[in-house]
Amino acid sequence: MSMGLFGIIGCAGERPNNLGAREGLLAVCPASPNCVSSQAGDHRHRIEPLFFSGDPEAAFARLKLVLAGRGDATIIEDLPGYLRVELRTLLFVDDGEFLLDREKRVIQVRSAARLGYSDLGKNRSRMEEIRAQFMAAEKK
Repeated sequence: MSMGLFGIIGCAGERPNNLGAREGLLAVCPASPNCVSSQAGDHRHRIEPLFFSGDPEAAFARLKLVLAGRGDATIIEDLPGYLRVELRTLLFVDDGEFLLDREKRVIQVRSAARLGYSDLGKNRSRMEEIRAQFMAAEKK
């Protein structure tokens, strides 16, 4: 039992210290394919931001509700226009970030695995799930 618990804790990895929005930019994805970002310049890491219409603050509040309703997401940092979340799978923890761009009417997104080289597309698929939930919540 203790060996299994150690394995789960061991896969979580340490929180990165390079996260957080700086001058409107999220951290750059590493070269490994286990990260997606709406601010990435290359197609391997690039994912679309979350688009919204209406009030930017209301859109960001809607995103918070979506994330709070997910069993795999824990909000770690909640600042005006910026969220950092831990996203958990059975054994691993990924780091997600959301940055509100009021002028462009988008929420920039980034999600990266803490450990390993490949995430088998998990960060991309999870962000697309969050996008679908965000869009569905807008229509309500």
